[in-house]
Amino acid sequence: MPLFDKHGRAITDLRISITDRCNYKCVYCRTGTDGPAYAELSFDEYLRMARLFVGLGITKIRLTGGEPLLRNGLVEFVRKVAKLRTVEGERPDIALTTNGDLLAGLAQPLKDAGLNRVTVSLDAVEPELFARITRVPNGFDNVVAGIRAARRAGLDPVKVNCVLLRGFNEGQIVPLGKFSREEGVIVRFIEFMPLEEDRAWSPEKVVTLKEIVETLSAYRPLVEIPHERSETARKYRFDDGVGEIGIIAPVSMPFCGQCSRVRLTSDGKIRTCLFSVWDHDLYELMRRGATDGECVRFIEDVIAKKEARHHIGEPDFVPASRTMVHIGG
Repeated sequence: MPLFDKHGRAITDLRISITDRCNYKCVYCRTGTDGPAYAELSFDEYLRMARLFVGLGITKIRLTGGEPLLRNGLVEFVRKVAKLRTVEGERPDIALTTNGDLLAGLAQPLKDAGLNRVTVSLDAVEPELFARITRVPNGFDNVVAGIRAARRAGLDPVKVNCVLLRGFNEGQIVPLGKFSREEGVIVRFIEFMPLEEDRAWSPEKVVTLKEIVETLSAYRPLVEIPHERSETARKYRFDDGVGEIGIIAPVSMPFCGQCSRVRLTSDGKIRTCLFSVWDHDLYELMRRGATDGECVRFIEDVIAKKEARHHIGEPDFVPASRTMVHIGG
C-alpha cells in the first residue's frame, strides 16, 4: 500500500538532497554570498531513510543537492539504493538532478551502478550568457559534454531543465527548442519560483507556460502529448516528431492536486512541499536511537499532514523556510 496524505494523494516519489554545497552560483538560486548552511549525513544514514520510505510505498528516488556530484562515494551509494526493493518487489526508479559540470566522467559509472535517468540544468545555449547566469567561467562546454556522456551511457530520457527569467534569458526559448531537436534530449522550461536566496521574486519576472508555447509555436508548431497525472510538466512535441518539450508551470498552472512527492533535506529533515514553512526532523529521531517502527510511524504522521497546495502570488503567501539550494532541487 502506498503512502497517502489526508487529501487522498498517493506519495510515491522521494527526493533526497545529499548536500547543499554547489559549485555554481546561478542568479535565480543564489546571491553568491551564502554558502552551505546545513549538515550532510553519511550515505548509510540516507540509505536507512530511503529503505524506510521504499518500504512504505515509494517507487521513485531522485538524488539532488546542491550539486550531488560533489559528494565522494555517490556511485557506491547509488549501487546500494539500487539493491532496495519496493513493496511490489521491484527495484526503485533512481534519478539524479545535476548542474552537469562533473557529469562527463561520472555518467557511465553511475549508469553501471544502477542510475536510471538524469536531469541536467542548462539555462542558456550561448556560452557567454550561460556564464552570466551561473557566474562560473567556461562551464558551458563541461555541461554539454556531460549531457552527451549521459546519452551515450543510456541514462534516458536525458532531461535538460531551463529556469526562465524575464529580461534575462527568455531569448533562449527557441535556441533550447533547437537544442532538443539536435541533441535528442527533452528540454523542460520552468517558471521562475520564489525560492532564491535574495527573495527578489516578483510575478513580473515569470515567463509563463502560455508565452513559452506561443514562442516555440512561432518557430515550429507544437503538439501537446499525454502526460501522467502526477507529472509536473506539460509535454509537447514539434509537429514533425523531432524534439520533446516539457513546461513546468507551478506559478501560472499549479499542479498541487496531483502531487506525489516528498523531500528529505541534506540534514535529514522531511519536507512535504517545496514551499513548506516548516520541516520534520527524521534524523534527530534516528540519532536518539529510534527503531525502524518508530521512524515509520513518524513518517506516516508527517505525510498525513502534507499541505494541500502552495500559495504563490496570493496576498497571504509566506516564503518557504529554506531556499532551493538548501531544500534540494
